[in-house]
Amino acid sequence: MLVNGRWTDNWHPVQASDDKGRFVRQVSGFRNWITPDGSAGPTGSAGFKAEAGRYRLYVALICPWASRTLIARKLKGLDRLIPVTVVNPMLGAQGWSFGGYDGAEEDPLFAARHLHEIYTRADAGYTGRATVPVLWDMRQNVMVNNESADILRMFDTAFEGLVPSDLRLYPEDLAGEIDALNARMYDQFNNGVYKAGFAQSQAAYDEAVEGVFTFLDEMEGRLTGDYLFGDQLTESDIRAFVTLIRFDAAYHGLFKANRRQIADYPRLSAYLERMLSLPGVAETVNMDHITRGYYAIKALNPNGIRPTGPAHVAEMLARAGAQG
Repeated sequence: MLVNGRWTDNWHPVQASDDKGRFVRQVSGFRNWITPDGSAGPTGSAGFKAEAGRYRLYVALICPWASRTLIARKLKGLDRLIPVTVVNPMLGAQGWSFGGYDGAEEDPLFAARHLHEIYTRADAGYTGRATVPVLWDMRQNVMVNNESADILRMFDTAFEGLVPSDLRLYPEDLAGEIDALNARMYDQFNNGVYKAGFAQSQAAYDEAVEGVFTFLDEMEGRLTGDYLFGDQLTESDIRAFVTLIRFDAAYHGLFKANRRQIADYPRLSAYLERMLSLPGVAETVNMDHITRGYYAIKALNPNGIRPTGPAHVAEMLARAGAQG
């Protein structure tokens, strides 16, 4: 990680643990918002107006948090406005790197070798982990935001004046319900699988895995319509999808979340197929990057052996036209 702008330690998946061995995730450090007129958003400073070609998104296709932003970018038609750079799926001794793997790209802005170099360009004295996604302002050469939840919401509304859309991922009439569901989904499911996989005690693992499957059971029962809020697609569906699509291939085995697979849930399986059929969503899924990245985590898989399945996930993705 970076300490006062210097890379000081080899990357390790366990960012922090509490006194009971629970995995604790780092809080994002850059929280500015792009807005239609450049005024300040809910956090951060003003000065980031929605403009075509001004911003670049750095992502890892392995990463569910980064994939949230890719899906919103696709669904909201922002492809031509916001270019994307994909990093190498395998975290090395200096974290995320550029190039060196099929589908990974070189840094087009600064010819950086590692993502942490982008962070120190934004803040020469930065302390913390260099995470994805990163939303970068190419005009001012500053980092706008590295919090996926913020980027997801700004993509929903900030560029409406340039690319109008009938789709609203965070509609006002559902805002309170979405926030409440998102909070539980993050704790029990999105981050819950990580809390299970990176638990430092049996008690922490037991608590985490119970939360994961409690929430999966709840979603299975909730899906009486096409989406989590009936027939209306919202950001909650994006948040659910990115974890669900990785579950059977990575979290079930590597993270020991193995009570059941998503394949054992009929409604959730059908839901995954519906999400993958939405325009552009399948393009954001690269199972080669996902399995290569997760199974390269030496703390969990020291020999780096990558499984060849599961077949049902490969078949689902093939039907949807997803990558790898």
